[in-house]
Amino acid sequence: MSITLREEIQQQQAFRSLEQEASLNLYRTVQMLAERTDQFFQEYGLTSTQYNVLRILRGAGDAGLGRNEIRDRLVGRMPDVTRLLDRMEEARLVRRVRSTSDRRCVPTVLTEQGRTLVDSLDAPVAELENGQFGHLTTGQLHSLIETLTQIRARLLPL
Repeated sequence: MSITLREEIQQQQAFRSLEQEASLNLYRTVQMLAERTDQFFQEYGLTSTQYNVLRILRGAGDAGLGRNEIRDRLVGRMPDVTRLLDRMEEARLVRRVRSTSDRRCVPTVLTEQGRTLVDSLDAPVAELENGQFGHLTTGQLHSLIETLTQIRARLLPL
């Protein structure tokens, strides 16, 4: 049996509106998902943002991506991508390569260590996601995705 948000946060009064209840439910759920996801990645010495960068760079292939392209593809916005990439470079997960034809272009690529790490996380991440969403039906997942897409569409651009 599911517990309602009102019960979970021990709120005695009804919410002001359905919109408020939906907003608070979504916020609470995002916070819980983020907390569990962060704990998961800590076991691998990563933050969820660092994993996101590894995933983005793997998808970019051997050419890599510039700092701004990485920033624009991150799931969560981050103001200081340069410092994030500095830390990842120190950990030998990524490498920045200055272009010989355009010195302003400094693509970031995965190192072998970074690729090995992100590849090794495929199954554990799938298991994490299944644990978080696997109890939902395909129809419920499609409805959730569509609903969240509609909400984000009203919020863009930031």
